[in-house]
Amino acid sequence: MSRTLARLFVVVATLEALSWLGLLTGMYVKYLTAAGDLGVRIFGPVHGGVFVAYVVLTLLLARTLRWSVWTTLLALACSVPPFATLLFEWWAVRTGRLSWPGATTRRAVDEVAV
Repeated sequence: MSRTLARLFVVVATLEALSWLGLLTGMYVKYLTAAGDLGVRIFGPVHGGVFVAYVVLTLLLARTLRWSVWTTLLALACSVPPFATLLFEWWAVRTGRLSWPGATTRRAVDEVAV
């Protein structure tokens, strides 16, 4: 179960960043050109839905993988600035915070190899 949640988290973190890109592009077009607000009308709700999915998955993973309060708060805070979910996801994978119990992380394998 936690493996599936972790993989889904990686996908949703990426989608959250991409939806930010779409929304920022839509806002650029709306406010700096005369092309209209279609991009904002499309990507606003998309980003909102993906944002909610990210927050829910973060809370589920925090409980399932027993994240510390600080890791959980960092993951939630990274949902606000554009593209920060990607940074958190990369960091969480690298430090083993998205690993399920009993899994060997790349970092652990590298340390054993030395």
